[in-house]
Amino acid sequence: MKLVTGSHPAVVGIDFSGFSRHSKEEVEKTKAVLKKNVIDTYERGGITTVSWHFNNPASGGGFYWKDSVSVAAMSLIKNGGSHHQQYKEILKTIADFAHSVKAKDGKLAPMIFRPFHEFEGDWFWWGKKYTSREDFIEVWQFTVSYLRDTLGVHNFIYAFSPDSRFNSESEYLERYPGDDYVDLFGMDDYGDFGCDGKYNLEAGIKKLKIISDTAIQKKKLAAFTETGLESIPNATWWTETLLNSLKKEKIELCYVLVWRNDAKSPTHYYAPFPEQVSAPDFLKFYNDPYTLFEIDLKNIYKRKF
Repeated sequence: MKLVTGSHPAVVGIDFSGFSRHSKEEVEKTKAVLKKNVIDTYERGGITTVSWHFNNPASGGGFYWKDSVSVAAMSLIKNGGSHHQQYKEILKTIADFAHSVKAKDGKLAPMIFRPFHEFEGDWFWWGKKYTSREDFIEVWQFTVSYLRDTLGVHNFIYAFSPDSRFNSESEYLERYPGDDYVDLFGMDDYGDFGCDGKYNLEAGIKKLKIISDTAIQKKKLAAFTETGLESIPNATWWTETLLNSLKKEKIELCYVLVWRNDAKSPTHYYAPFPEQVSAPDFLKFYNDPYTLFEIDLKNIYKRKF
């Protein structure tokens, strides 16, 4: 994005997927790379959001559900479950990282932590198909309480972000763990915004309006926590699809995040680069007064309330 616009994005995404089911050496290497990323972003005045593609602690199969391998582990990592102690050790690794991202000003860089995302789908092992509502809520509440109250992590903002399989506030909040355990309402939605050539912008805008209204009602934040169009074949996707949708219905969102650019794939990318077909339209998106990039953020960590 900086090559196209001259600015980093305001919000940079990282992932804690490398913090479990890897060798100690691999974990430490991952932590070092991410630590530099988080501190550099903070010192430039930007914001970090963290997703967690959490490798199944009770079976093989990684973070995706694989019928021949995976086990429904949310009931196993909750308090009293067979893998609860192991889960606490994993959370300690995350807490150690949170305590390590100290910048030159002596302060810990804040991060938006987005665990168990897209939980109402069936592609992750923590998905709705494999986890009861009660177990999901219990694990979420334990996760926040253990990190915040036991391990002393106070530089996380907790984001609740299902996929887009809801059509009402009640459906959106079906697995909501409570106001004390969530700071930000999000949604991941690729399907309504051009995935596989299919567009249903009316439905996507309706869902964004639901999370915006819910956040306003509960005095919390709202964000479009994941979206994008793989390979961005639509040359005007940024303004005509994304920006126009964000401007509808008086939606109040603090950020929108597109997915990654995979350095190992020629097609798996979601942000433009010079010479990419949507780069000119992305510049229009960048220059629109509605959008803010990192260069537009002015001392957001020094504001006094």
